Amino acid sequence: MKRLIFSIFLTTILIRGEVAAQEKKWTLEDCINYALANNINLQRQQLLTEQAEVNYLKSKLNTLPNLNAGTDANLGFGRSVNPVTNLITFKQNLSNAYSINSSVDLFTGLTTLNSIQANKFLLSAGLESEKIARNTLVIEILGQYYQVIYTKGLEEASRQKMEQSEKQLFRITKMVETGRESLSKQYEMESRASADRLEFTVAKNRASQALTTLKQKLQLGSESGFDVLMPDLNTLIITDAEYKTDSVYTVASQILPRLKAIEFELKASEKQFAASKGFISPRLTVGGSVFTGYYKVMNETDLDQSSFKTQLKNNNSQAVWLSLNIPIFNNYTTGRNIKLARIKRDDTSLRLELEKNNLYTEIENACLEFNRGKDEYMAAVANLEFNKKSFNAVEKKFESGLVDVTDYSAAKTTLFSAETELLRTKLQVVIQKITIQLYSTGDYQNIIYN
Repeated sequence: MKRLIFSIFLTTILIRGEVAAQEKKWTLEDCINYALANNINLQRQQLLTEQAEVNYLKSKLNTLPNLNAGTDANLGFGRSVNPVTNLITFKQNLSNAYSINSSVDLFTGLTTLNSIQANKFLLSAGLESEKIARNTLVIEILGQYYQVIYTKGLEEASRQKMEQSEKQLFRITKMVETGRESLSKQYEMESRASADRLEFTVAKNRASQALTTLKQKLQLGSESGFDVLMPDLNTLIITDAEYKTDSVYTVASQILPRLKAIEFELKASEKQFAASKGFISPRLTVGGSVFTGYYKVMNETDLDQSSFKTQLKNNNSQAVWLSLNIPIFNNYTTGRNIKLARIKRDDTSLRLELEKNNLYTEIENACLEFNRGKDEYMAAVANLEFNKKSFNAVEKKFESGLVDVTDYSAAKTTLFSAETELLRTKLQVVIQKITIQLYSTGDYQNIIYN
């Protein structure tokens, strides 16, 4: 009995935990933190940065000498050469050799040093690209989050409009039952209420679709319960600040990772071009080696053969060598690589200029949309106030029988349009403001959590 009670108690706790998890409302900060921790594209970009770091480390280690050791064993049959006497023998024999060698490039036309610098700049570009991926993801989440808020706002406005129609329908139905209103007026109001219910259903489905899109961008599982916490839109303050395109661009061009990444790539391509030209110069290498070995004639007991240890000591030999390689003709390989490196450098330079032009255009449009959006928002505020007063007056006349259903519906539709327009303009200004602040700071953390 106690086990049964305990099982029921535990099950109740688990069910409550699942319900609480499903009923959790996600804030914008929750969405961004989850996306940054779990987004697959961002994780892939981080792997590319790790790859650039490995390449940079490898290029630095190329300046060190290499060191290799080797051994081999050979069992000879028939004609062979005795390495001790250097005479031809036909006896079965066993030979075993050991070697250690090392070499280092003294001069390579500065290709190694230029490659190190190029990989260093590529690593810096990878770090900036990682920031770009984070900022892009945040902007996508931010835009879709406010899209959810907007569609939910439309849903709420449609619901209020539908409830208003149903309230008037109920009032008119009662008046028809008492003979104070005609049946035709009830039919008109039923038609209006039905249209408002359809409008509410459409708005509800759009809000659900927007929520699903946000959930997909977060890459949440289909089994997860998901909903967002609606912020208090009245706390979103629209300031009178104005943004100048040139001022914002001057700051953005210095700090934005999207430009810094290409600038690092340009520096890397310049070093790669210099490294490719280094292959036309002579290459000087120095090295050394140590060799020893063991030799034994098999199935010969009457021969006086030295022991393994003695032969390794006696057969020891050393060598130091210096190599100079002068390239003369290599089937246009070096010339081709130099030309391709130059083309890549020039293309990166043009890409940087193009990105600067695109950035200026984006900032200009964002500033214009923000400044225009403020005017639209102020006009929408005034328009809503006027429409509220107008609708209240029409509603009183409608309840008094001074206006028909058509005029009442028109006034209600106008009020609904004013409410949705206010919501749209307010969210649009907020999004444009955040976008401009992102241009001005280069990092989402400076604007999202403040």
